[in-house]
Amino acid sequence: MTIHDLTTANRLMIADFLESLDDDAWHRETLCPGWTTHHMAAHFVQPMVLGFGRFLLTSLRYRGDTDRTVDHHTRRLARRPRAELIGLLREHAADRSDPPRVGPMGPFAETCVHLRDIARPLGLPADVPAAHWRILLDYLTGPDPAPALVAPGRLTGMRFVATDVDWQAGEGALVTGPIEAIGMAVTGRAAALADLTGDWQATSR
Repeated sequence: MTIHDLTTANRLMIADFLESLDDDAWHRETLCPGWTTHHMAAHFVQPMVLGFGRFLLTSLRYRGDTDRTVDHHTRRLARRPRAELIGLLREHAADRSDPPRVGPMGPFAETCVHLRDIARPLGLPADVPAAHWRILLDYLTGPDPAPALVAPGRLTGMRFVATDVDWQAGEGALVTGPIEAIGMAVTGRAAALADLTGDWQATSR
């Protein structure tokens, strides 16, 4: 299967997960500060329903700040009812998106990480298959990951070993834990650090 195929499968699974949540869960804040589950649902469909030209024009308004541009469009899309957002996610699950600088790995990474951004605060086990985390982490710990996903040099001096599956990468100070927790920490989620052993704060750059 290609990365596009895995992204499609993850989007369909996420749509089912979102549909299973109650009103309280839809209004709970995720690991992305300021974004609720409803916002995250809107963010999932943003690449499929928003043209690049429109995104570019909005980015000019924010002087090229991609984060602020994404937040702007996410909040606008989040005005739509949740049933509509879930329907759009299913309808466009197979859409192929290759954003500049990150390519198809970007949308794939979002399905893995943002699902857990929602599920972790809710105390729910919803997750992508471990094989997906292996693929993503091989890329993130590789020689040339997109800076938008991992800041250059941030993982220098660390060796990661998963305790629940056969996966390891890197050289240096040992950091161990479940592969999901490693993936979340590598992408900047401090909430996952408690699930890891090793002095991340001392070794992370």
